[in-house]
This record gives sequence, C-alpha cells and structure tokens, in this order.
Amino acid sequence: MAQSKFKINRQTGWILFAMVLGIVVGYVCNKLAGSHEEAVAISGYFAMLTDIFLRMIKMIIAPLIFATLVSGMSGMGDGGAVGRIGGKAVGWFLMASFVSLLVGLLLANVLQPGANVGVPLPEVGASAGVNATSLNLREFITHVFPKNFFEAMSKNEVLQILVFAVFFGLALGKMRNSHARTLADSIDGTVPVMLIVTNYVMFFAPFGVFGAVANVITTEGLGILMVYGKFIGSFVLALVVLWVLLVGAGFMVLGKDVFRLIREIRQPMLLGFSTASSEAAYPRVMEALEKFGVRKRVVGFVLPLGYSFNLDGSMIYTTFVALFISQAYGIPLSLEQQFLMLLVLMVSSKGIAGVPRASLVVVAAVLPMFGLPEAGLLLIMGVDHFLDMGRTATNVLGNAIATAVVAKWEGALDGNGGEDMQEIEEVDAALASTQPSPGAAA
Repeated sequence: MAQSKFKINRQTGWILFAMVLGIVVGYVCNKLAGSHEEAVAISGYFAMLTDIFLRMIKMIIAPLIFATLVSGMSGMGDGGAVGRIGGKAVGWFLMASFVSLLVGLLLANVLQPGANVGVPLPEVGASAGVNATSLNLREFITHVFPKNFFEAMSKNEVLQILVFAVFFGLALGKMRNSHARTLADSIDGTVPVMLIVTNYVMFFAPFGVFGAVANVITTEGLGILMVYGKFIGSFVLALVVLWVLLVGAGFMVLGKDVFRLIREIRQPMLLGFSTASSEAAYPRVMEALEKFGVRKRVVGFVLPLGYSFNLDGSMIYTTFVALFISQAYGIPLSLEQQFLMLLVLMVSSKGIAGVPRASLVVVAAVLPMFGLPEAGLLLIMGVDHFLDMGRTATNVLGNAIATAVVAKWEGALDGNGGEDMQEIEEVDAALASTQPSPGAAA
C-alpha cells in the first residue's frame, strides 16, 4: 500500500508541476502572440493534449460504471435495497442542492459582485451563444431511459447506463444457476482490469492538465483575472463557505473520518480542478472512496447518480451568476423573485446533466423569466473556465461526501476498506509488476 501511496503522491506532484508550467508557457505565448486570433490558433495545439486525455477518460467511463454497478447490484438480490439506497442518496442530493443555491444567493446579495463591474456592458439584445433550449425537464426524464444500450455506452450517457445496469444487475442477482454465476464472476473480474486501464490512462494526466491550463492562459492571458478580480474573489469565497458547510454536514454523519476522506480525494479534486472536467476525476474518485472503505455496490450506484444530480459547485454558480447579471445591469430583484429563482433553479438544474457548460445553459434559460438579459453571460465568458475549475473541484468533494454518508447510513462503510481495499491493493500490485524497476530504467 505504501508503494501505491507513493505512486499517487508522485503523480499529484507531476500534476501540480504541469499546472505551473501551463501557466508560465501560456503567459509567454499570450505575450508573444501578435493578435487574439493568433493566440487562439496557438492555444489550439495545447487544447489537443487535453482533448486526447479526455477522450481516453471517456473511453473508460462507460465500461467502468457498468461493471461496478452490475457487480454491486447482483449482490443485492432485490429491488428493496436499490430503492432504499437511491432514496437516501436523492434526499441528500436535494438538501445539498438547496443549500448550495441558497449560499450563492445570500453571498451574491452581501458581496454585490456585479455592482460597478468596471467593464463595458454588452448590448441587451446580444446573444451569448448558449443553447438554452437544451433545458427541458420532460425531454430529460424521457432521455434517462435508453432505447439502445450500446448507443448509451458509445455516447457515455451515464444515467442511461445506470438504468440498464440496475435492471441487468438485479436480474443477474435473482438467477441462481451456474451460467449466471459465471457471467457475474466475469463482470466482477472486469472491475480490477478497468482499474488497471484507469491507471494507465492517468499516466497522461499531467499532459492533459498542462494543455488545459496553457490553452486558457494563452487565449485569455492573466490580465483578465485582475479585471474580474472582485467577481472571482467573491465566488471563491462562496465556494469556501460551501466547502465548510459540506464538510460540516459530512462531519455530523462520518465524524473525524470526513477528514480522512478529504485526504483520500485530494488527487481527484486536483485533477478535476486542473482539467475543469468531472469525468476526468471520476475513476480516481471511485478508487478513493473504495480505499476509504465504501463498499463497491454503494460506490457504483450512488456516485453515477451524484454526477448527474448532485453538482454542488454548479448549483452555487447558477444563483451567483444570475444575481451578478442583475446587479451589473441595474435590474434589482425582490426577495420574493430571488427565492422563486432559487426554486426554479432547484428543479431545472436536474435536467441538464451532461450538457457542455451546463451551468451557463441553466442560467441562460432562467434569465428571461426574471427580465434579465442573456447578454450578461458575455460578461463572464472570458473567466468562466477559471471558475469552472473551482466548481468542478466542489462537485467532486460534494459527491464524495454524499457517497460516504449514504454508505454510513447503509452500514456499508468499513473502517479500513475491507475487501474493496484489498482488491485495489491487488490492482496496484498488478500494475506495479508491469512497470520497469529503477535499476532497469537506469
């Protein structure tokens, strides 16, 4: 296990180095570029590194979710356990979403980040280029149920995969013949194989991180951070407050173990932060939760649900940005309107999982309901990637705590990780055996 920790800590160090190098290289390229168009052209080469890394991540997400979920479901044996775990998870998700939206609303009122914003306001009729028509709750509910499992796998439709895997896993658990056992054992055996594949893919994480950071710094430069310093600082403070509340809520259930959980998920949070992609962090979050002691069946069921319904960082961002635009354009909203906006966002935000720049899609759909111009989104487009880094890390933290809490309620949390910990140690040992020794490398 010590070797595994060393490997993870070493990779974390490479990721941090890649972030710093990306900032330096991006800054130099931004200064040397003759125009914004030239900077964008240069940044495209950096973006290629990130695109390759994220493609590899997408390559493993679907089979990893399917294998872990079916493996867990087949061991449950009945739908009662699924309903009970799902009910507890959704209850926590709703509470966390409401608190996140409320914190964003309160701090936006107190800090007034949009007052005297100091930059020219876009014309009210200007388009932000965000497709708000993607926000349709009816279509979302229908979309959750797959019409073709292989299509869902090919498109990484997490919720569709989850729905099929639950049915498949429960059916497999009901069967008692030798063929069913052979199939179940084969799927169980897929999990450690996918974890080894995950470790292979993660070797490329520093390159993906470097490309992501260098790309945005080359395009936008560091000066934009000073222009929007008040807005960025206010939102970071809001995230800090939300982190305190999430950890505090986790402490009420997990006790001091919540701090051990945070130590376990440091690397996934850093990976999510640096790439601004929750998908990039998913495999590592799953491993970290199992090492923490959460049993596979709970991780495999609750974590995919959380990635669709429990986006705490994205939730706080929606209310914060909506009120920022309200303040920037001098269009005050009454307390009644703000609370109504909170409730609308609470419902509508559940229908946009998987949509690119999902937070902006939600805000763009809600703004017209309260007489606020969509053009206001143009104000924050330049810094949205930086803010996305913070809210992605928050999403990772919120989902890890939620999964651990549900496991604690279910009695599915082992103090030392139990069999799941042993399985991951075996995976690490298998991976280590494929690597050359220091002497051979020399």
